[in-house]
Amino acid sequence: MSETGTQADAGTAGDPIRGRALGTAPVPLSVLDLVTVGSGSTASRALATSVELSRLAERRGYHRHWVAEHHSMPGVASSSPAVILAHLAAHTRRIRLGSGGVMLPNHAPLVIAEQFGTLEALAPGRVDLGLGRAPGTDGATAAALRRTDTLNEGADDFPEQLSELTRFLDDDFPDGHPYARIHAVPGPVQGPKGRPPVWLLGSSGFSARLAGLLGLPFAFAHHFSARNTIPALDLYRQSFRPSAVLDEPYALIGVGALAADDEKEARRQVLTGALSMLRLRTGRPGLIPTPEEAETYHFSPAEREFADGWLANVVYGTPDAVRSGLDELRKRTGADELMLTANAHGGEARLRSYELIADAYGLPVLDPAQG
Repeated sequence: MSETGTQADAGTAGDPIRGRALGTAPVPLSVLDLVTVGSGSTASRALATSVELSRLAERRGYHRHWVAEHHSMPGVASSSPAVILAHLAAHTRRIRLGSGGVMLPNHAPLVIAEQFGTLEALAPGRVDLGLGRAPGTDGATAAALRRTDTLNEGADDFPEQLSELTRFLDDDFPDGHPYARIHAVPGPVQGPKGRPPVWLLGSSGFSARLAGLLGLPFAFAHHFSARNTIPALDLYRQSFRPSAVLDEPYALIGVGALAADDEKEARRQVLTGALSMLRLRTGRPGLIPTPEEAETYHFSPAEREFADGWLANVVYGTPDAVRSGLDELRKRTGADELMLTANAHGGEARLRSYELIADAYGLPVLDPAQG
């Protein structure tokens, strides 16, 4: 249902998972922030832009702002989601903040429970804990993170790690369990029960099925695994079992989307993301190139095919074109929420894109201090 909503509509009151569509948007709109670092810029500037983006998103009625864990990628400054989220919490009042996601096999479950318990204490009722089972990096970096070369072990153990993390979050290990007397602090042992809702993230069917079986909300990475989107969402819905968390499936998809004042400028901006991804996939990760660098780059036929394929799954153009593309994607996938990521060189282009998309859907201008 779409409606012009009020500040409370976009706030955190009520359902901690389901958002509400505002303006003429068919579903809630949210932000996935990769905290990208452009050529000629710095991590400090990228993090400052992240704060600007969270404030803009809050003011324009976006439902949530997530950051994602990545490692050893010069063009991405989001290696520590919990640290970034604490900073964003200090600069916002209402918008939901979360991880999209924390890569669970990289960390001890108790550490994550403590980090997100701390975030929940800092921003009560507006923190999401999205979890993935991929390393968020290459194999060598994953081995350095985990202090082991048996990288498959982490993914294979994901359901057990998830169960352990959930018990730390709920403080409910059974009597006789080795961890029964261990408490994640901050956490329920200190007072009123309440914790961040857990989401499972994925780009294939494994987490889709697991999220369905556990009755958890599911986030799918359409922005880099578009061919698997509909099969994964179908699997999630078919596997879904009602739980204390959800009585019916709730799935969001991450979408590459960038609006500009004209189509040519939008193309210039998204080409930087395509070139950056090409370099990453061919073992040459670096800072996000400038539009000028991307425009003058000589793509080989194979590289051009990759770039064109990548751009085919990005919704970009004028605000009206982006709105139409997002509407079509939502209709085709049945997603309950669209989480938009604008991968471009400069912060100004990304901020402008989210403002233009909000305008295209007639999202209200909200007062973050209310609602």
